[in-house]
Amino acid sequence: KAKGQKGKKITLKIAKNSIRISFDGGRRLDLSKMGITTFPKCILKLTDVDELDLSRNMLKKIPSSIQKFQKLRWLDLHSNQLEDLPEAIGTLQNLFYLNICNNKLTTKNLPEELNLLKNLRILNLGLNCLDSIPTSLGALKELKEIGVFDNALTTIPNSVKKLPKLKKLNAERNPFPDSTKQEEHADSIKRIETLYLVQEKDLCCSCLKMCQDERDKLNKLKNVTPSPSKKPSFPLLLTPNSSAKDNQEEWRLR
Repeated sequence: KAKGQKGKKITLKIAKNSIRISFDGGRRLDLSKMGITTFPKCILKLTDVDELDLSRNMLKKIPSSIQKFQKLRWLDLHSNQLEDLPEAIGTLQNLFYLNICNNKLTTKNLPEELNLLKNLRILNLGLNCLDSIPTSLGALKELKEIGVFDNALTTIPNSVKKLPKLKKLNAERNPFPDSTKQEEHADSIKRIETLYLVQEKDLCCSCLKMCQDERDKLNKLKNVTPSPSKKPSFPLLLTPNSSAKDNQEEWRLR
């Protein structure tokens, strides 16, 4: 069981004792930071878990037997030494979260079967050795967040950028030819996530006054004089691109 050249030996008892109950009541097998160098075969007797965390180990390979975890919704493999993934990963049809960040994955060794994960909502491919993103990932219509930061990307395919439910795209620190253009695109997706319309009645008096004062300042800066005879486009709303936090005490005009 001692840590060494071969890594820590994970027994079935250790694995069973590593099962936790997640916030939504699912069963999570947490074997992160255990010094594991090879996929523990004993956990194939625990394939009914909903979440599997093997992050921050020294794994170089994930076997095809991962397909036995058919209930899996959440798979975290970040910060290992993975150079490829098995094609069998595409059989995990219930998976909505996949984190394979900080490994040694190349575009060539990304299995095409990733595009079969139709329920995937969050995919983290950051900190790898990717020189391109497979256009086939555009088939993942449920994707809401994707991370491809710290790779060797020079472009992002339209099939990925135009995913219908995408709210976050982190592509920072890639050698894009036109970095400004890429930043503008990422920023437009961030704005979708942080855009809120707030009714005046929902703000306390002090916040409402602060907002009105800020709006007046903006109008002066833009040399816009509101016309009293013209009805505003948003009679009961603040400026369309203003945002307010839940507690209504801290807010800022964007």
